[in-house]
Amino acid sequence: MTPDEALPFGRLGDGTVHLCIDMQELFAQQTPWHVPWAQRTSPSVRRLVRHRPADTIFTRFLPPRHSDELPGSWRRYYTRWAEMTRGMLDPRLLALVPMLAEFVPPALVFDKHGYSAFTAPGLGERLRAGAIDTLILSGGETDICVLATALGAVDRGYRLVLAEDAVCSTSDTTHEDLLRLFHERFSQQIEVAPVDQILEAWP
Repeated sequence: MTPDEALPFGRLGDGTVHLCIDMQELFAQQTPWHVPWAQRTSPSVRRLVRHRPADTIFTRFLPPRHSDELPGSWRRYYTRWAEMTRGMLDPRLLALVPMLAEFVPPALVFDKHGYSAFTAPGLGERLRAGAIDTLILSGGETDICVLATALGAVDRGYRLVLAEDAVCSTSDTTHEDLLRLFHERFSQQIEVAPVDQILEAWP
C-alpha cells in the first residue's frame, strides 16, 4: 500500500500534530485498569513521537482525588473504582510510560479528566494558535478515550488520521469493531493507516 492509498486525502502538511492519548503507567502497569496491549503498542507510538517530537502532544488521564469531586455518573464510576482515585493511587502511575516521557520537552503534555482529549484545558487553544488542521491519533483505548477524541476531532472539523497499529484496547473485539466503523462509516472524515505509511506521508 502506498501513502496515497493509505491516506486518500493526500500527504500531511505543516498543520499536522500527533496527538497521543493516555499512554501512562496507569494503564501499562498491573493496575485494575491495565491495558495489556499498551506495552506492545508503545514502540509503534514511539516511532511516531521520535519522528517529530516537537509536533507531538500527549494527554494524561487524571482521576479525581475522591469520587465526590465529580457529579452524576462519574461519581458512581469512581465509587466503583475508588482505588483508582488520586487519593489512593501511587502518583507515579500517572506519568507517561518512560519510553515516551523522554520526549517531553519538546513534546507537550495536557491533563484531562474526561475521555476526550478535548476536555483537557488549553488544548483547543493550543491547536488553534498553531493553525493545526490535521491530527494523527495514537494511544489508548481504541474504544474509549481514542473513540471520544476521534469524534470530538470530527465535530471540530479536523482532518483525522488514526494510526491503526499505534492504538490499543483491552478488548480485541471492540478494537476491531471500531477500526471497521471508522473505515465504513467515517471514510470522509477519518483515515486509518499504519505507522509506516503515516511516516512516509509526513516528511
